[in-house]
Amino acid sequence: MSRVEQPRVGFTGLGRMGQPMARRLLEAGFPLSVHNRTRARAERLVADGATFAATPRELAADVDVLITMVADGDVARHVLLGEDGALAGARAGLVVIEMSTIGPAVARELAVAAAERGATLLDAPVSGSVALAQSGALTTIVGGDRATFERVRPVLAAMTARQLWLGPSGAGAAMKLALNGMLAVTAQAIGEALAVAERNGIDPALAYDALEASAVGSPFVRYKRAAYLDPDGTPVAFSLALMQKDLALALAQARAAGVPVPLVAAADQAFTAARDRVGDDADFARVAEVARGVRAAAPDSEED
Repeated sequence: MSRVEQPRVGFTGLGRMGQPMARRLLEAGFPLSVHNRTRARAERLVADGATFAATPRELAADVDVLITMVADGDVARHVLLGEDGALAGARAGLVVIEMSTIGPAVARELAVAAAERGATLLDAPVSGSVALAQSGALTTIVGGDRATFERVRPVLAAMTARQLWLGPSGAGAAMKLALNGMLAVTAQAIGEALAVAERNGIDPALAYDALEASAVGSPFVRYKRAAYLDPDGTPVAFSLALMQKDLALALAQARAAGVPVPLVAAADQAFTAARDRVGDDADFARVAEVARGVRAAAPDSEED
């Protein structure tokens, strides 16, 4: 797929991750149309050259590749299969790249629905943070037809540093849940390690230096540093509620596969406790507050 033959790309779901991903497509020179339920989130992209589509159906009508990056499987179904959904307006040959965290069952369901309408769907969730989305350093893990994956790989490469094809439809979605279970366990473990260090009189920043330099140091440990050390001053990248939505999917996937995942189950319990302490919308690094024993302050009055 040469640069002079750039496919027309549609993107719906301009949240924390979708916004920078769509911008990278625009900056890479792809003709870009965007849709978002809240139009205000699309205004900067439109000002910089993107076209706004009022509905998913309108978005899909004149693009070669359609990318969805939404909150969950129900939203993905609505965007693709609803009365004004993208597949209602899709031309034959459309490639849908579903990049949300929806689980393999929904991914396969949507792939079948796409095929019935002459389109091809790849499940291609991403691994990484908002900062990595902004820099194009995400990894995408893909399930679906391999030839289609290779054909649209330049589109994926504009948004991600690595593109990994894992197998047939549902493989990318399944791997994403496995990874997010591991992230949740890691997030809880970091919080516990910091709490133990702090109770032993170690400065949190110095303790975090030790974590980063240790055998378990990783990109995740590095890029979540500010979220752990300055939770109130660091923008939310991924909320506790959204991560626990993914944990519910991960636990269901493990049960269906007959795989015991006691660490993921323990992390799920910690996330429930963290949401009770600091609220649903706090960054998921705030699971650390469970080990610290922190509880959100009660409001002064009902008007607050």
